[in-house]
Amino acid sequence: MRAGLQAYLDAGHHGSMAWLADRQHHRESPRGLWAEARSVLMFTANYGPADNPLAALDKKSCGTISVYAQNLDYHDVLKKRIKALGRWMAQEFGCDLKVFVDTAPVMEKPLAALAGLGWQGKHTNLVTRSHGSWVFLAAMMTTLDLPRSSPHSDHCGACRACLDICPTNAFPEPYTLDARRCISYLTIEHKGPVDEALRPKLGNRIYGCDDCLAVCPWNKFAQTARDAAFHARAELQSPPLDALVTLDDAAFRQLFRKSPIKRIGRNRFVRNVLYAIGNSGDKTFIPYTTRLIDDPDPVVADAAGWALTRLQSA
Repeated sequence: MRAGLQAYLDAGHHGSMAWLADRQHHRESPRGLWAEARSVLMFTANYGPADNPLAALDKKSCGTISVYAQNLDYHDVLKKRIKALGRWMAQEFGCDLKVFVDTAPVMEKPLAALAGLGWQGKHTNLVTRSHGSWVFLAAMMTTLDLPRSSPHSDHCGACRACLDICPTNAFPEPYTLDARRCISYLTIEHKGPVDEALRPKLGNRIYGCDDCLAVCPWNKFAQTARDAAFHARAELQSPPLDALVTLDDAAFRQLFRKSPIKRIGRNRFVRNVLYAIGNSGDKTFIPYTTRLIDDPDPVVADAAGWALTRLQSA
């Protein structure tokens, strides 16, 4: 894990996610984060969608939200449940433990592969035999000294489906992701204006991207999530762009209450919606873009100007 992380940071593939480098020593080993840890238990949770998310990309007047964000925030859902297990373990075995769900410097994907839950595919995400690419990950570190699992072997073979479908060519080579070109990074983590050369490639993706996950052949074994917390809310499945672009801060917070989308805030979200509007070619959106030309947030105003120019020349 240490060598792979170092190479990733040295190449600058983490973009503006400075926290990856700032806490590098914690990520390199579980004991770098918690010296008393003796074992790591890894968990997966299936969030398989009922429909193929790639179909939503054809609905140009609607936005596409990544499958994982179409309902409750999985961080909260999983952490609550695993902590309940942890309380039982602490009482039963007298151990200490810590639970992490993608909110601490933990290398979940390599650890999950070492735990035998799956393997890191060429898209760098975990692939499993039972659920394809549709799994959440969580980790529990404990002072219990438990027997080791056998690592999972790689079963990607010669397949390049996840690499070839990427709209922005974010994979410089198999098993390597350049976040600076990744639509998930650009629409979620990146705070400023998106490079104009990349904006047309966003299509109608307004929060995240599932292309490399959805095309994985191992999804033939995937199942629709049984957990209702991971079922898509109707209003977040291909929501109309005209209903989203008018959101003020209060309306944004209300719509995305208990959703992971709430974290990026109204301005970044409306920026993404405006890029999607600019890519729609639908001139009925012109009044909406015109109203946001003078938005107090300069990034939103820039996105509105770009979208207006695109629509006028459509």
